[in-house]
Amino acid sequence: MLNWDEYNKEETQVAPAIKNTAPEAPKHVEPVAQLEPKAETTTAAVEAGSRAEAARKAMETFDASEGVKELDEMHNGRVQVDDKAMINCKADLNQLVPFKYDWAWQKYLDGSANHWMPQEVNMTADIALWKSEDGLTDDERTIVKRNLGFFSTADSLVANNLVLALYRLVTNPECRQYILRQSLEEAIHTHAYQYCIESLGMDEGEIFNMYREIPSVAKKAAWGLKYTQQISDPTFQTGTTETDKQLLRNLIAFYCVLEGIFFYCGFTQILSMGRRNKMTGTAEQFQYILRDESMHVNFGIDVINQIKIENPHLWDEEMKAEAAQMILEGTELEIQYARDTMPRGVLGMNASMMEEYLQFIANRRLTQIGLDEEFKGATNPFPWMSEIMDLRKEKNFFETRVIEYQTGGALNWE
Repeated sequence: MLNWDEYNKEETQVAPAIKNTAPEAPKHVEPVAQLEPKAETTTAAVEAGSRAEAARKAMETFDASEGVKELDEMHNGRVQVDDKAMINCKADLNQLVPFKYDWAWQKYLDGSANHWMPQEVNMTADIALWKSEDGLTDDERTIVKRNLGFFSTADSLVANNLVLALYRLVTNPECRQYILRQSLEEAIHTHAYQYCIESLGMDEGEIFNMYREIPSVAKKAAWGLKYTQQISDPTFQTGTTETDKQLLRNLIAFYCVLEGIFFYCGFTQILSMGRRNKMTGTAEQFQYILRDESMHVNFGIDVINQIKIENPHLWDEEMKAEAAQMILEGTELEIQYARDTMPRGVLGMNASMMEEYLQFIANRRLTQIGLDEEFKGATNPFPWMSEIMDLRKEKNFFETRVIEYQTGGALNWE
């Protein structure tokens, strides 16, 4: 083996040999023939140089006027606050400020401040309880599996709707900024359900296919899908009364029903389990998810109401009746889901109590978008749910935060 000194010595010995052979080449040989032994390296260098040179020349002659003209035609100069609108806006969609809807930007900031990741939640006690033969009743196990099965599908549906439809069709940049944040949160929620399923060693095929195989889960997923199929088409455009109404229907379906009603039975069940010191890690994940979802619902309702203000012709009597019908249909599907997951009393609740709670939630959703209550006298049988959703009354968000990302029994906790 050569040492460094020998390597240098040999290199200097070889160099003159190469230099001395060059003049000996016959003069009649074409220059190309002289370069043939080095063709592989020199060709690559020449091609690279040609590409860079071609790119430089292309940019020297690049004409930006067409693009600038298109931008000018969109908003005719610098964007003013009044140029912005929730839908069908001609202003520059890339210009974030000046804000028109400060509430949208504030929700983006609040969501960012609430960031969390599933691995930061201790699942050790849940794993031991789930594997214990007498740790949970059959009804409690059904509740855990049904909810993980539904939510793992539902948050994926919401994410698809946000990315494939709403981001394109909502034309206000600060609202788009929040939609991007919400999209990340939906991905984290799906990750959280997968993390729970994997940690507990569940049959992943069974859980992730419940939306195909369990009727009460399938109905909710199918109901949501019918309101996103049309606007997810890349060729779908707003700008007419009917297409604008279609977007409004989608917003009501996803924010008022899918996230505003369909999630509440499952959240209440899992959080009630956590209050009884069962499945505490899963319950903590659901608590963080519920906080996110509460903000999603509030954002969506603000968007719906702003569209109504800016486009009063959309909110006619027919649309009001249709919106109320959608919320009541969603309530009925969630009541069916409650009966399916709680055929008997469990966790200090039963299907009748959940029905009243869902009627209470439905009244709230109706009034939030300017419609009359449907269920007179409905009250909240689970007042502790309101406290859980109140961020100001909750414990330090990461009170049990993981110090390092680890697995199994090696987790370290503060």
